[in-house]
Amino acid sequence: MLSQYRCSLTVSVGPLYHTPMGQRTRQYRVMAAFTAWATMLSLHPAGWAENPPLTKNLPVTEFQNRAQDTKPYDFDAPPEGFFRSIVTAEDFEEEIGPLRTHLIVPVRPTDRFAVNIPAVFIVFALHQHYQGFKIFGRCFPESVAGLAPDRVVTEDVMQVALEDESGYLKLSPPSGGWRPGRYKVEIHAGEQVNEMSLMGAMRFTIGAAKP
Repeated sequence: MLSQYRCSLTVSVGPLYHTPMGQRTRQYRVMAAFTAWATMLSLHPAGWAENPPLTKNLPVTEFQNRAQDTKPYDFDAPPEGFFRSIVTAEDFEEEIGPLRTHLIVPVRPTDRFAVNIPAVFIVFALHQHYQGFKIFGRCFPESVAGLAPDRVVTEDVMQVALEDESGYLKLSPPSGGWRPGRYKVEIHAGEQVNEMSLMGAMRFTIGAAKP
């Protein structure tokens, strides 16, 4: 086994100098040669012959989000994304936040309203954003007798400033007042309403008048 690692340890031991200094120099050379030989033998020969293990080749799908772990975005459901929360309510009020900011909070949140309700409010809270934009609400009579479901009956828009953390949309009664049935409100965000601005949809129901 050691024959394959044999190295030449031939050391000239002939007289270098006929002085004590020359004898010490010869002794140092012999000691250095034997030290190198001992160090070589102490190394594990198998470690020289073995290659490091190769990393297992993994399929690309292992580095991607699995389909079963991802949730598809539903544009026909309440909007998410930069919306922390969004609800329909009978009214809203303004509060001072912990950082002395103005917060809009819903009053009596619900998705069922009386036919004589003065207005339907959509109150929302936002995640941090880095520029101003507009939020639009377009109300359609999704299931209301006598009204086409693709007709906008009322709408509102709010300009969101950079420092705004919350806001609201006010949906006033359409011409002739609310009719009983279910309404759908498309929520858009951007500078104008288009196919790319849709964020989601809110729904509410108009029922009998409150006494």
